Amino acid sequence: MSKKISKPMLILLISPVLMILTVVLSILYGAKDIDINIVKEAFLSFDSTNVNHQIIMYSRLPRVIGALLIGGFLAVSGALMQGVTRNYLASPSIMGVSDGSVFVVTIFMIFFPETSSLTLIICSFIGSAIGALMTFGLASLVPNGMSPVRLAIIGTITGAFLNSVSAALSTYFQVSQNISFWYNSKLHQITPDRIKIIIPFAIVGIIAAIAISKSITILSLGEDISISLGQRTGVIKFIAMSTVVILTGISVALAGKIAFIGLIIPHTVRFLVGSDYKWIIPCSAVTGAIFLALCDIVSRFLNYPFETPIGVVTSLIGVPFFLYLARTKGGQKNG
Repeated sequence: MSKKISKPMLILLISPVLMILTVVLSILYGAKDIDINIVKEAFLSFDSTNVNHQIIMYSRLPRVIGALLIGGFLAVSGALMQGVTRNYLASPSIMGVSDGSVFVVTIFMIFFPETSSLTLIICSFIGSAIGALMTFGLASLVPNGMSPVRLAIIGTITGAFLNSVSAALSTYFQVSQNISFWYNSKLHQITPDRIKIIIPFAIVGIIAAIAISKSITILSLGEDISISLGQRTGVIKFIAMSTVVILTGISVALAGKIAFIGLIIPHTVRFLVGSDYKWIIPCSAVTGAIFLALCDIVSRFLNYPFETPIGVVTSLIGVPFFLYLARTKGGQKNG
């Protein structure tokens, strides 16, 4: 008798096929549709003088690869945050982590306009950490501030504050046009060089997330249980939040702030595979990757031939999802 394939394994086996299909669709369709034969030519015999080949290799391919990476990174970040905080509403965009990245990047682009891509990525890391520290620091000062809804409210207020300061500074110094990229999440501006720069950081972040996945499963059951089983909860939380900072930071550095991926995907995956983070982390990564890439394709046709910002598409799904969670599980702890 053949052994039945588990849901997590099924997701991980099917996801590469779906990713390839998503990549093909993303390359073929957009403001200018490209024939499949031209796509084959671009990969097999690239001609630098051919405009279609240039669009494929320097625009659409980096764009879909960037979407896959960002979707995976944000989904894993959200899963880690929900596991560590045991908060159903935790995600980088809601807890001020993404906004912190944009804030610090904005400051450096104002005062150090010649900043390199690598430096901006490091700035994005620093900003992610600042956003997280502000949110959790304020929450620790408020009575019952770590409850799901209150922490989400504090994170939203922190994010709004950081965004407002960033917008005010960029307007005052007349550079708002230059940094609009970080607010409008323009995936089409992702370049091959920028993707190459973030790869080492991405590898570190994903390996760290997988390495602590079993510990997050135990921690998500409650800190008392975790301590009783001999876990060093402080170390696990530090590694988890450092991983969130890295993955969120490189996501913002690649394409600006994109909301709700880290909220929607972990919940969907948890519903499908259960509460074991050994499976939640990798399944969130592949599911988030495919989800954001598909959202990017949809964004091209909502207002065809003009593109709709990807953040609008994710928000159309994410806002109702957030309200549903706040209504049904907002007063509960995850796990």
